[in-house]
Amino acid sequence: MKVIFIICIIIVIIVLLLSVLTTNKAYQYKHTVDPIKKPEYDDEEKEHHPSN
Repeated sequence: MKVIFIICIIIVIIVLLLSVLTTNKAYQYKHTVDPIKKPEYDDEEKEHHPSN
């Protein structure tokens, strides 16, 4: 019974360490955002566009 309990504790510690390492690596990742581009209208759409 003690052997099973020790094995379970070791597994829990390994899973906890892997979770912490993965979370730290995810927070260190630098995210980038693409700039928003204005929609381009062709001549037909410009005629029907409300801002004109």
